[in-house]
Amino acid sequence: MPRTLPRPPRTTAVTADATGGGAPLRDLTPGWHLTVVGVLAAGILAASCWTAGHVHADLTLQTTARFLHVASMVAGLGSVLAVDWFAVLWLTGRRPLAGVLDTACALQTPIWAGLGGLTVSGLFLRPDLHSPLTLVKLGLVLAVTVNGLYAHRLGQLLERHRDDGDVPRRLLVRSGAAATVSQVGWWGATFIGFLNSQT
Repeated sequence: MPRTLPRPPRTTAVTADATGGGAPLRDLTPGWHLTVVGVLAAGILAASCWTAGHVHADLTLQTTARFLHVASMVAGLGSVLAVDWFAVLWLTGRRPLAGVLDTACALQTPIWAGLGGLTVSGLFLRPDLHSPLTLVKLGLVLAVTVNGLYAHRLGQLLERHRDDGDVPRRLLVRSGAAATVSQVGWWGATFIGFLNSQT
Protein backbone atom coordinates (compact mmCIF):
# COMPACT_ATOMS: atom_id res chain seq x y z
CA MET A 1 0.00 0.00 0.00
CA PRO A 2 1.61 3.31 -1.06
CA ARG A 3 2.41 5.84 1.59
CA THR A 4 0.89 9.31 1.31
CA LEU A 5 3.24 12.18 1.86
CA PRO A 6 2.16 14.89 4.28
CA ARG A 7 0.89 18.01 2.59
CA PRO A 8 2.95 21.16 2.97
CA PRO A 9 1.37 23.83 5.16
CA ARG A 10 -0.82 26.30 3.30
CA THR A 11 0.32 29.86 3.18
CA THR A 12 -1.75 32.94 2.61
CA ALA A 13 -0.48 36.17 1.11
CA VAL A 14 -0.88 39.11 3.44
CA THR A 15 -0.85 42.83 3.01
CA ALA A 16 0.02 45.54 5.50
CA ASP A 17 -2.78 47.78 6.65
CA ALA A 18 -3.28 50.72 8.98
CA THR A 19 -3.72 48.44 12.00
CA GLY A 20 -0.04 47.57 11.98
CA GLY A 21 -0.37 44.01 10.75
CA GLY A 22 -1.22 41.92 7.75
CA ALA A 23 -4.68 40.78 6.69
CA PRO A 24 -5.31 37.83 4.36
CA LEU A 25 -5.85 39.24 0.89
CA ARG A 26 -8.58 36.73 0.10
CA ASP A 27 -10.55 37.87 3.16
CA LEU A 28 -10.62 41.56 2.25
CA THR A 29 -13.08 42.98 -0.25
CA PRO A 30 -11.04 44.95 -2.82
CA GLY A 31 -11.10 48.70 -2.27
CA TRP A 32 -12.14 49.34 -5.87
CA HIS A 33 -15.16 47.09 -5.34
CA LEU A 34 -16.31 49.10 -2.33
CA THR A 35 -15.72 52.33 -4.26
CA VAL A 36 -17.84 51.14 -7.18
CA VAL A 37 -20.65 50.11 -4.83
CA GLY A 38 -20.47 53.51 -3.12
CA VAL A 39 -20.68 55.37 -6.43
CA LEU A 40 -23.60 53.18 -7.54
CA ALA A 41 -25.39 53.83 -4.24
CA ALA A 42 -24.96 57.58 -4.69
CA GLY A 43 -26.31 57.27 -8.23
CA ILE A 44 -29.32 55.29 -7.06
CA LEU A 45 -30.06 57.87 -4.38
CA ALA A 46 -29.82 60.69 -6.94
CA ALA A 47 -32.09 58.78 -9.36
CA SER A 48 -34.55 58.20 -6.53
CA CYS A 49 -34.70 61.92 -5.82
CA TRP A 50 -35.37 62.68 -9.48
CA THR A 51 -38.03 59.96 -9.66
CA ALA A 52 -39.73 61.16 -6.47
CA GLY A 53 -40.30 64.54 -8.11
CA HIS A 54 -42.13 62.88 -11.00
CA VAL A 55 -44.23 60.30 -9.13
CA HIS A 56 -47.80 61.22 -8.23
CA ALA A 57 -49.04 58.55 -5.84
CA ASP A 58 -52.67 58.32 -4.77
CA LEU A 59 -53.72 58.20 -1.12
CA THR A 60 -53.70 54.39 -0.91
CA LEU A 61 -50.21 54.11 -2.34
CA GLN A 62 -48.95 56.87 -0.02
CA THR A 63 -50.42 55.11 3.02
CA THR A 64 -48.78 51.83 2.01
CA ALA A 65 -45.48 53.57 1.35
CA ARG A 66 -45.66 55.31 4.73
CA PHE A 67 -46.11 51.95 6.48
CA LEU A 68 -43.23 50.41 4.54
CA HIS A 69 -41.11 53.47 5.36
CA VAL A 70 -41.70 53.01 9.08
CA ALA A 71 -41.15 49.23 8.87
CA SER A 72 -37.87 49.75 7.01
CA MET A 73 -36.74 52.25 9.65
CA VAL A 74 -37.54 49.76 12.42
CA ALA A 75 -35.66 46.95 10.65
CA GLY A 76 -32.61 49.06 9.75
CA LEU A 77 -32.21 51.14 12.90
CA GLY A 78 -33.14 48.24 15.17
CA SER A 79 -30.45 46.05 13.63
CA VAL A 80 -27.85 48.83 13.88
CA LEU A 81 -28.72 49.33 17.56
CA ALA A 82 -28.35 45.59 18.19
CA VAL A 83 -24.88 45.49 16.63
CA ASP A 84 -23.73 48.58 18.52
CA TRP A 85 -25.15 47.26 21.80
CA PHE A 86 -23.18 44.03 21.42
CA ALA A 87 -20.10 46.15 20.70
CA VAL A 88 -20.65 48.04 23.98
CA LEU A 89 -20.97 44.73 25.83
CA TRP A 90 -17.69 43.59 24.29
CA LEU A 91 -15.92 46.82 25.24
CA THR A 92 -17.11 46.38 28.83
CA GLY A 93 -15.87 42.79 28.90
CA ARG A 94 -19.30 41.12 28.98
CA ARG A 95 -19.22 39.60 25.49
CA PRO A 96 -16.41 38.17 23.35
CA LEU A 97 -15.41 39.88 20.11
CA ALA A 98 -16.65 36.83 18.21
CA GLY A 99 -20.17 37.57 19.46
CA VAL A 100 -20.04 41.09 18.04
CA LEU A 101 -18.73 39.89 14.69
CA ASP A 102 -21.33 37.12 14.43
CA THR A 103 -24.13 39.55 15.28
CA ALA A 104 -22.91 42.12 12.76
CA CYS A 105 -22.67 39.45 10.05
CA ALA A 106 -26.16 38.09 10.80
CA LEU A 107 -27.77 41.54 10.79
CA GLN A 108 -26.18 42.89 7.60
CA THR A 109 -29.17 41.78 5.54
CA PRO A 110 -31.88 43.59 7.59
CA ILE A 111 -29.67 46.70 7.83
CA TRP A 112 -29.22 46.97 4.06
CA ALA A 113 -32.81 45.88 3.43
CA GLY A 114 -34.01 48.63 5.76
CA LEU A 115 -31.90 51.21 3.98
CA GLY A 116 -33.16 50.04 0.59
CA GLY A 117 -36.74 49.99 1.83
CA LEU A 118 -36.44 53.57 3.05
CA THR A 119 -35.16 54.68 -0.35
CA VAL A 120 -37.86 52.90 -2.36
CA SER A 121 -40.79 53.80 -0.11
CA GLY A 122 -39.60 57.41 0.03
CA LEU A 123 -40.30 57.70 -3.69
CA PHE A 124 -44.03 57.78 -2.99
CA LEU A 125 -44.06 60.13 0.00
CA ARG A 126 -43.74 63.38 -1.98
CA PRO A 127 -40.51 64.60 -0.33
CA ASP A 128 -39.93 68.35 -0.55
CA LEU A 129 -36.56 68.42 -2.30
CA HIS A 130 -36.37 72.20 -1.86
CA SER A 131 -36.45 71.89 1.93
CA PRO A 132 -33.05 72.21 3.65
CA LEU A 133 -34.10 69.57 6.19
CA THR A 134 -34.91 67.09 3.44
CA LEU A 135 -31.55 67.72 1.79
CA VAL A 136 -29.82 67.14 5.14
CA LYS A 137 -31.74 63.89 5.51
CA LEU A 138 -30.62 62.76 2.05
CA GLY A 139 -27.05 63.63 2.98
CA LEU A 140 -27.38 61.53 6.14
CA VAL A 141 -28.72 58.60 4.13
CA LEU A 142 -25.74 58.82 1.78
CA ALA A 143 -23.36 59.09 4.75
CA VAL A 144 -24.91 56.01 6.36
CA THR A 145 -24.55 54.09 3.10
CA VAL A 146 -20.88 54.96 2.58
CA ASN A 147 -20.19 54.40 6.27
CA GLY A 148 -21.79 50.96 5.99
CA LEU A 149 -19.31 50.02 3.28
CA TYR A 150 -16.47 51.32 5.46
CA ALA A 151 -17.81 49.32 8.42
CA HIS A 152 -17.83 46.23 6.20
CA ARG A 153 -14.08 46.64 5.66
CA LEU A 154 -13.50 47.25 9.39
CA GLY A 155 -15.41 44.07 10.18
CA GLN A 156 -13.09 42.12 7.92
CA LEU A 157 -10.07 43.60 9.70
CA LEU A 158 -11.57 42.80 13.11
CA GLU A 159 -12.01 39.18 12.04
CA ARG A 160 -8.24 38.75 12.36
CA HIS A 161 -8.60 39.28 16.11
CA ARG A 162 -11.69 37.09 16.60
CA ASP A 163 -9.90 34.55 18.78
CA ASP A 164 -7.50 36.67 20.81
CA GLY A 165 -9.65 39.81 21.08
CA ASP A 166 -6.46 41.91 21.14
CA VAL A 167 -7.58 44.71 18.83
CA PRO A 168 -5.07 47.52 18.06
CA ARG A 169 -6.08 50.90 19.44
CA ARG A 170 -6.16 52.52 16.00
CA LEU A 171 -8.63 49.93 14.73
CA LEU A 172 -10.74 50.46 17.84
CA VAL A 173 -10.83 54.22 17.20
CA ARG A 174 -11.82 53.70 13.57
CA SER A 175 -14.57 51.29 14.59
CA GLY A 176 -15.86 53.71 17.22
CA ALA A 177 -15.92 56.53 14.67
CA ALA A 178 -17.87 54.35 12.21
CA ALA A 179 -20.39 53.42 14.93
CA THR A 180 -20.81 57.11 15.83
CA VAL A 181 -21.43 58.11 12.21
CA SER A 182 -23.94 55.28 11.91
CA GLN A 183 -25.89 56.32 15.01
CA VAL A 184 -25.89 60.02 14.10
CA GLY A 185 -26.97 59.23 10.54
CA TRP A 186 -29.81 56.87 11.41
CA TRP A 187 -31.16 58.93 14.30
CA GLY A 188 -30.73 62.18 12.39
CA ALA A 189 -32.67 60.86 9.40
CA THR A 190 -35.35 59.52 11.73
CA PHE A 191 -35.73 62.84 13.53
CA ILE A 192 -35.90 64.83 10.29
CA GLY A 193 -38.44 62.39 8.91
CA PHE A 194 -40.55 62.93 12.01
CA LEU A 195 -40.30 66.71 11.67
CA ASN A 196 -41.26 66.54 7.99
CA SER A 197 -44.29 64.41 8.80
CA GLN A 198 -45.59 67.15 11.13
CA THR A 199 -45.61 69.85 8.45
